[in-house]
Amino acid sequence: MDALPLGMVSDLPSETLTPVHESEAKDYFVEKNGVRYAGTHLIIDLWGATNLDDPAHIDRVLRDAAIATGATILHGHFHHFSPNGGVSGVLVLAESHVSIHSWPERNYAALDIFVCGACDPYKTIPHLKDGFSPERIQLSEHKRGLMG
Repeated sequence: MDALPLGMVSDLPSETLTPVHESEAKDYFVEKNGVRYAGTHLIIDLWGATNLDDPAHIDRVLRDAAIATGATILHGHFHHFSPNGGVSGVLVLAESHVSIHSWPERNYAALDIFVCGACDPYKTIPHLKDGFSPERIQLSEHKRGLMG
């Protein structure tokens, strides 16, 4: 997908968008190890990271990461606070979202990756490592929509 002008909202869906007709509606909850839930939510902190003040770079890295999970990108928006300042942004996915807020002056970024169904949020990690070269990654996982 071509890069968008910075600070702009993209209404362009990814090429992986597949329409679901009402007669084909699916339950996108998953079951793993006997546990049924809506999706997996990763909270990721990148420490000692680079390229955190470049909205176009962040957009590309997060798009590649989202596609690697198997998700469908609906649109994205990234805001650069000032030259050499942090970036806040989000990719809205058919399966939920990917978001970031960066503090380049601290070489730190906070990411939020929530995907439903069969998408695998752990497939974002190699893309985050390649794109931001963090010295350290802190990660926590939450299962959302746990069924009793």
